Amino acid sequence: MGKASSLSTKKRLRQSRKRQVQNKANRTRVKTQLKKVRSSAEESTSDAKKILPETYAVIDKAVKKGILSKNAAARHKSRLTKLSNQ
Repeated sequence: MGKASSLSTKKRLRQSRKRQVQNKANRTRVKTQLKKVRSSAEESTSDAKKILPETYAVIDKAVKKGILSKNAAARHKSRLTKLSNQ
């Protein structure tokens, strides 16, 4: 990022970097949880069903924080449910 000159731009730069780190951590948490459910669904559906509520919570928190949209979250949840019921 460029060099900030005024105090307000320096503060804005600090804030955006802090948010960037938090958003990346949240996105990573969601992706990891999705991978965990998918891999456990391949092995056995009973394991996937145990992890599913935890995954729903992670997805819902991501929506609340603005990481995922409502529709994307609904799509992920629907596909995971379908996958774990097979």
